[in-house]
Amino acid sequence: MSDIVQRRMIAGAAVVMAALAILPAGEVRATPPMHGLTAHAGVISSEQIGPQWERVQVHSAAMNRTLSVDVLHGSGDGPRPTLYLLDGVDAEPVSDWLTKGNAADFFADKPVDVVLPSGGTGSMYTDWLRPDAALGVNRWETFLTAELPGIIEPYLHSDGRRGIAGVSMGAQGAMMLAHRHPGFYQAVGGLSGCYSTVDSTGAAVTTLTVESRGGNVAKMWGPPGTLDWLTHDSLLGAAALRGTVIHLSAASGLPTSLDLNQILQSPNPLGALQQAGGGVALEAGARICTETFARRLADLGIPATVDYLPAGIHDWTDFSVQLGPMWQTLSTAFPAQ
Repeated sequence: MSDIVQRRMIAGAAVVMAALAILPAGEVRATPPMHGLTAHAGVISSEQIGPQWERVQVHSAAMNRTLSVDVLHGSGDGPRPTLYLLDGVDAEPVSDWLTKGNAADFFADKPVDVVLPSGGTGSMYTDWLRPDAALGVNRWETFLTAELPGIIEPYLHSDGRRGIAGVSMGAQGAMMLAHRHPGFYQAVGGLSGCYSTVDSTGAAVTTLTVESRGGNVAKMWGPPGTLDWLTHDSLLGAAALRGTVIHLSAASGLPTSLDLNQILQSPNPLGALQQAGGGVALEAGARICTETFARRLADLGIPATVDYLPAGIHDWTDFSVQLGPMWQTLSTAFPAQ
């Protein structure tokens, strides 16, 4: 780690401690929720989509609404571990992991139940300080750690072991949840994500993620650089990941032949080419973020599997390629019992 980065880490940690010490009495801050607060949340209904694919409607007391959660039931006799798989920024009503990422086919023969929440568009999968005019009420950290596991794991007869992973916004969200809740997840995976909220790249990516979908980032954690931005920075919180199986992956931003063929086969090749240009820039940024986070883990002596693809852009054609190697790493946290 460079002296500059090290000084920034130390200074950031000092600011966190100082801010915690001087918070005015009565001021409300976003804090990690207590696990297991599920008394007012539960399964509303379920629908069978495919042989191993079930859509479950779950009530969130924290967000006061019903959320769709897709479940891919694993192979073999249960009980099985649970993998929470987070979507990217659009967080469609059905996870892009299912519609674009080939997750249903990939996990069909894997001994794990995969839980895919949907509807968290631009939310960063975090608890917001205030409701947002465009993105509504977001209490995703509470939902994902304090409500959903206590609902869905008994429903699935889980063995109590769990991991979390995601792509892009979901990668950052997964890593934040893992470092803010040490030991709650045995494994964490991030594909093409950015893991700082404080450095210039991380702050810009976080702000762009929220505001590209119409949200006001100040309603999430307050003005950039303030306390809640610091406590969600996984570089500053990386030491809490010790003992967790970690997988990181990012491509270079160079288009693959599959990317180019997809552009050529598009009904609007020019529009697809322009969109791919954005994917090039986003993936190049994710690569820088991943390299920075991997160095931070190495400096702390925390093992991680890091997979750098020589080519690939920020697109589902390339994300789906990263799924297999990620699961190979995460599955080591769940040996056969």
